[in-house]
Amino acid sequence: MHRVLVLALSAALLVAAPTQATSTALATSTAQATSTAQATSTALATSTAHATSTRATSAADDGARVVEQTWLDDRTTDITIASPAIGGNVKARILTPRGWSPTATRSWPVVYLLQGVGDDYTSWTRETDVEQLSADSDVLVVMPDGGRSGWYTDWYNNGRGGSPKWETFHTAELLQLVERNFRGGANRAVAGLSAGGTGAFGYAAKHPGMFKAAASYSGLLSTQFVGVPQFVYTTVLREGLDPYGPWGRETLTPQVWAANNPRELAPKLRGTALYLSYGNGFAGELDTGWVYDPWETIVGATAPDFVNRVRQAGIPITVHAYGGGTHAWKYWQRELRASWPMLTAAIG
Repeated sequence: MHRVLVLALSAALLVAAPTQATSTALATSTAQATSTAQATSTALATSTAHATSTRATSAADDGARVVEQTWLDDRTTDITIASPAIGGNVKARILTPRGWSPTATRSWPVVYLLQGVGDDYTSWTRETDVEQLSADSDVLVVMPDGGRSGWYTDWYNNGRGGSPKWETFHTAELLQLVERNFRGGANRAVAGLSAGGTGAFGYAAKHPGMFKAAASYSGLLSTQFVGVPQFVYTTVLREGLDPYGPWGRETLTPQVWAANNPRELAPKLRGTALYLSYGNGFAGELDTGWVYDPWETIVGATAPDFVNRVRQAGIPITVHAYGGGTHAWKYWQRELRASWPMLTAAIG
């Protein structure tokens, strides 16, 4: 029944593809101007010190480098990376912990947060309270762009390969730049929502030991389940890209799909602390009124296939199958908070 439902939903989505007195006032004005000037001077000095002290200079092995950096506040910095793997510039946002310094003699554990389809590197700070959540955690939080529909993979491109190579960008270029320029350490965790959840578990499985913990919130984890390839094609096509670019046409290149399918890679997750959450697409406790979300229905129908595979391999996993719930940030915010202690504990 689940297989028929997923196939029907995917086909439907594919068709739909193509949001005081003078003296007093003078004294007050002078004091305010002085205060403002002092504040501006202090802010400028702080900003200049930040910009000077955190300018990234070390490149990645393949030449990827930080070409621009902007501090948004005392903890938040946006960087632009010239990436050979992507063939252009890619953005990432970094939250630094209290006491962080680029010239420190120590390093910090890192939590990588991956976006979903149709979004960008600003989504986690825009939609969740990750800044407040991480304020008392002694970790770096790195939120890279993953492309509008990059699917966290080095694209197959009908056998030609080449860019975009999102997996290479995230697991080699970005990782090296964070560690060489921002004092990132070797203790890492990764979490993602929707396609970012697929990427989080896929990266952890394909690079054993790279991440000590991984979390998926509404991630698609059984990508060869009946009807799911059509769903993936839809998400890529909606962005005006080749729907078969990431892994080819599944019926013709099943081996390429299998090599990137979290379900097939599940045994390689042994030793990684795992957290998985998902709903069923129908109205849940955080929804208002009657709603139905076919995207979360597809996730909910296929997640058990991944869970069974993991458990058959004897690998521990924390699963929060909360039933009612849509493919929405209000649920992913909650699940980020629920899994945060596990993620940070795993990386010390």
